[in-house]
Amino acid sequence: MRRTQQDRSSSTREALVTAARELFAARGYQAVPADEIVRSAGVTRGAMYHHYADKQALFRAVVEELEKEITAEVADAFRRAPDVLTGMTAALEVFLDACLRDDVRRISLTDAPAVLGWTTWRAIEAEYGLGLLADVLAEAMAKDVIIQQPVRTLSQLALAAVMEAAHMVAEAEDPAAARVEAQQVLGTWFAALIRR
Repeated sequence: MRRTQQDRSSSTREALVTAARELFAARGYQAVPADEIVRSAGVTRGAMYHHYADKQALFRAVVEELEKEITAEVADAFRRAPDVLTGMTAALEVFLDACLRDDVRRISLTDAPAVLGWTTWRAIEAEYGLGLLADVLAEAMAKDVIIQQPVRTLSQLALAAVMEAAHMVAEAEDPAAARVEAQQVLGTWFAALIRR
């Protein structure tokens, strides 16, 4: 059966994002030339520029794919928990565990702010993480688990704290130890929100 143009386009984008993600995770954005991505993906340079304006646009697609995956993993951990409080703890654990992965550390936490700029990187983080966090906190408030507060403000401040913890893990000499400390401190802070 013949593939449609849409199928071919989708396959090309997927091949480019997969190849780029692997190369960026291994060596970082600056060390990977566009020609190498094209060769690794098995497509032409023209095909890459048909789908992405430049290497930076492809990098953004890689970052967004990674953010979607992490958000889905965190949301799944929250949903599988027996109650909201356990779900919040599980979601934080899953997120901090993701920060130990080489691809997340290199692409999302190290290169993304530098390559895309702080404003764009924060907008991507907000698009994926902030919505989920706001939903979780709103549910916790609706179930009277945590103290009532303005959800948007609390979500924004909580996301800032969680992302700072993620950067600390990514940049630490001992990421595993930094991850444990981050969870301990964030857990203590978040415990103060619990309705007694």
